[in-house]
Amino acid sequence: MEVRLVVDGEEIELNPFVAKVVGKVVEALATSLKGVGESWKRIEVEVVR
Repeated sequence: MEVRLVVDGEEIELNPFVAKVVGKVVEALATSLKGVGESWKRIEVEVVR
């Protein structure tokens, strides 16, 4: 699993532990939603404030 964090256009380096935790949390949230299957290939999340 590849996880990238980009804030205001700048990529933030994640250590392997943090990347795995973030990836697994996003995966769990997305796959718990109706209509999202287990065989997904890419999940994109964008947060704008």
